[in-house]
Amino acid sequence: VQLQASGGGLVQAGGSLRLSCAASGSIFSINDMGWYRQPPGEQRELVATATKRGLTRYDASVKGRFTISRDNAKNTVYLQMNGLKPEDTAVYYCNTDPPYLGDFGVHVWGQGTQVTVSS
Repeated sequence: VQLQASGGGLVQAGGSLRLSCAASGSIFSINDMGWYRQPPGEQRELVATATKRGLTRYDASVKGRFTISRDNAKNTVYLQMNGLKPEDTAVYYCNTDPPYLGDFGVHVWGQGTQVTVSS
């Protein structure tokens, strides 16, 4: 299973970043895809979902600022982040929604990408 996130970086408050995630075709086409984030010292949380039917859902904390999209031909999901705030600082991961369950009942996570927003 491949879940490779990229596009993070350091940005000032109010700035923008676009994250990308390439996923294995075997899981991408049949699942809703989500972006998750884990702030320092906190639990991982779901912030946006793009369903396989083209619908989107957002956590209240990012609604109106973040836009999730998916390219089914490229097995890639994107997260356009505008109006970034310091509280958006976190490691961002993509995964299926709910998270992909691998062998032995363990959730599979790929490498995340760090987003740091300075005030």
